Amino acid sequence: MLPRPALLVSLRLSTRPSSLLSRTPLLSSPHTHISYPRLLSTTTRAAITKAVSSAPVVLFMKGTPETPQCGFSRASIQILGLQGVDPAKFTAFNVLEDEELRQGIKEYSDWPTIPQLYVEKEFVGGCDILMSMHQSGELGKLLEEKGVLVEGEVEEGKA
Repeated sequence: MLPRPALLVSLRLSTRPSSLLSRTPLLSSPHTHISYPRLLSTTTRAAITKAVSSAPVVLFMKGTPETPQCGFSRASIQILGLQGVDPAKFTAFNVLEDEELRQGIKEYSDWPTIPQLYVEKEFVGGCDILMSMHQSGELGKLLEEKGVLVEGEVEEGKA
């Protein structure tokens, strides 16, 4: 008699269609790179470039800073607030309002998730990267170097 975990695995395997069990992987090497065609139109690329250039700090998010529509967008806004980003040097784009923007920004940055932060036209990362940089102090240093913090916030942090 098989031990219980082995029995469950063998039962699962035996109930699957044989076509699933006999499939061979599509890629023979784990180092094979799949290249996907670039679908971003010239117009969309130009619009995203203009958006990224519209302010020193740009966040592509789901919802607005006042009403974020996902937890990751909310966390990103909170992190930027905690860091003391100057509202006059910040803008956000709601990707839920434009499907082409929502898909296009992922290709533009070659980053699969939203939100996405740009500082001085350079892609910084998504929520996970922002969280990590915030916790390590890297984000604060970057934002201070770029001069995008509220003036009093920089001085208070040094006192």
